[in-house]
Amino acid sequence: MSTQAAVSVGPALAVVLVVLVAVAATVVIVARLGLGRDVVTASLRAVVQLGVVSLLITAVLRTWWTTAAFIALMLVVAATTSARRVSTLRLGWPVVLPIAAGALPVGVAVVSAGATPLRTVAVLPIAGILIGGAMTATSLAGRRLLDELRDRRGEYEAALALGLLPRDAALEVCRPVAGTALVPALDQTRTVGLVTLPGAFVGVLLGGGSVVQAGATQLLVLIALLAVEGIAAVVTLELVAGRWLRRPSSDS
Repeated sequence: MSTQAAVSVGPALAVVLVVLVAVAATVVIVARLGLGRDVVTASLRAVVQLGVVSLLITAVLRTWWTTAAFIALMLVVAATTSARRVSTLRLGWPVVLPIAAGALPVGVAVVSAGATPLRTVAVLPIAGILIGGAMTATSLAGRRLLDELRDRRGEYEAALALGLLPRDAALEVCRPVAGTALVPALDQTRTVGLVTLPGAFVGVLLGGGSVVQAGATQLLVLIALLAVEGIAAVVTLELVAGRWLRRPSSDS
């Protein structure tokens, strides 16, 4: 596959991106979803961050030390983002546990098994995908579980009155909805190749790999993500049930 299949970088791309951001922000603003500014700032951050990464990536991939440092930075940024999404940075810091518990062991297992080459250029993108998946699952699970615990406070207190321990009472309320954090990953896995051709598949093709290699790479990523996000959701459930992960008292 030649590079002619890649996105063309130039004025046309800039115009398309600006228009798409404007459309997204306008739709959100008109619908009064309260996220119009977030759409714009997230888009601008993506431009800046990808620009910086594009300039630094060659140096980052030069040694294992710099690659490991960049993976650690990914983990810190993911935890910070998820903490703010779930609670506050001060109270939400435990989200680093489900993100790390999901992404790191699975990533090590994938590389150790020889499923991907032991090269920085292969390990770094896999790590980024897995950390990103763990972050998403943690954010979705954390928000939903804390909302459930707040909205069903009466049921939680009734369980306590019946003699259940606080953790067990919280699990009774929260466990049925914990799996909703896996819905995006499940839907993507179920429909891959029929509805979407995700990034890993397309990336291998653009890099000159065969269709079989692209399919195998995407399958590895999707199944690994299911494992990562499942672990992250379960650990998040335990953190919420144990009151390690909570919101400010006024929001509880």
